[in-house]
Amino acid sequence: MHLPRMRYHSFNRYLKGRFGERVHKIVLDAGLSCPNRDGTRATGGCIYCNARGSGSGMWQQCPDVRTQAQAAMRMLSRRQGVRRFIAYFQSFSNTHAPLADLRALYESVVDLPGVVGLAVATRPDCLDRARLDLLAGYADRLMVWLELGLQTIHDETLQRINRSHTYSEFLAGYQLARHYPLLLCLHVIIGLPGEQRAQVLQTAREVARLRPDGIKIHALYIPRGTALEQLYRDGFYAPLAQCDFAGLACDFLEVLPADTVVQRLTGDPEPAELVAPEWARNKQATLNMINRELALRPSWQGIKYNPPEQSSGTPLA
Repeated sequence: MHLPRMRYHSFNRYLKGRFGERVHKIVLDAGLSCPNRDGTRATGGCIYCNARGSGSGMWQQCPDVRTQAQAAMRMLSRRQGVRRFIAYFQSFSNTHAPLADLRALYESVVDLPGVVGLAVATRPDCLDRARLDLLAGYADRLMVWLELGLQTIHDETLQRINRSHTYSEFLAGYQLARHYPLLLCLHVIIGLPGEQRAQVLQTAREVARLRPDGIKIHALYIPRGTALEQLYRDGFYAPLAQCDFAGLACDFLEVLPADTVVQRLTGDPEPAELVAPEWARNKQATLNMINRELALRPSWQGIKYNPPEQSSGTPLA
């Protein structure tokens, strides 16, 4: 299928190339928790994470994820004509529950008509062989994405944001998952407290070395009711300007492999929950700025990628 050339390998482009039509992610909230909140590893959570686990909060309104999925699919089919879907478990850590409970959650949506993919967001310290075996069991009939929160490779920043794991612990989970027929997507954040361009580029180069199948690049915004909000109001944190974020996002894209699927290029906050920055309310304006910056340089994803002699990654399925 012929697709127009772009300056980065977008998720929409990847999905249309694979399925021949638009595929839409439906966001699900399973009402789970996180080892960084429930005392397994720590309490309080990451400083930017709100009481809903940076998710939709839908579980409080509708605790049945199958019903959540069906309602979203009906709405998207009616309004936009979408016929194929990825069931995306987003809120909190979606491998952090007893195995039987996880199996029941996944099974409740994978057989729905039109579902062609399963995406599960979690932390790297919430993985073991039993959970990876469970996810891999769907890979013969669905596209299965495992989304892992990395945020940064710098342990001092991970401690600063109360992440409650180290980069070496991330690597252990990532390398274990690489032994399974799963597509791996890493989440990183630009604009973390204390980080400058040098630290962002170090994270980018390490992500490039790992060669994940996908990447989500988030701008750090300040949600209401978080520890980050208090830091901001006390004058200890200032968010990036929109132009600075756009430039760093372009820098990040330049060092990634050209075939890494870019699932996201900015955050997408709930307007009522956003404290700052104001520009985070307009996702499209930020994407336009990134595209303009790439064109002006001129540049594109992968232009500065340097393949390592050996890599822990695997080719995109």
